[in-house]
Amino acid sequence: MAARNMKSYSLSEMKDKFIGIKGSLKREKYEYELKMDILGRMIKTARIHRKLTQEELGKLIGVQKAQISKLESGAGNVTIETIVKVISALNAEINFNIRMEETYLELV
Repeated sequence: MAARNMKSYSLSEMKDKFIGIKGSLKREKYEYELKMDILGRMIKTARIHRKLTQEELGKLIGVQKAQISKLESGAGNVTIETIVKVISALNAEINFNIRMEETYLELV
């Protein structure tokens, strides 16, 4: 059987092709949602590790269980203040990197 030459693509090239180029509204929305999903999963893992329910964590920071649920699932809008309170209540650490590129700031 003859070998076939297959072209390989990087993840960045695939995102550009199917989601949109970096800086486009669709791509920025995708990147934001991905970051929120990752943050939510990390918070959920830390909460479970600390043996807290969503309700208990909510009480620690003064929000309803539903707010914690939304944060962990990456759904809805959440303020930086709420994220900082959650991280603090979990005795965890969060680091923000600000990277300057041409005309915008990006929180990673």
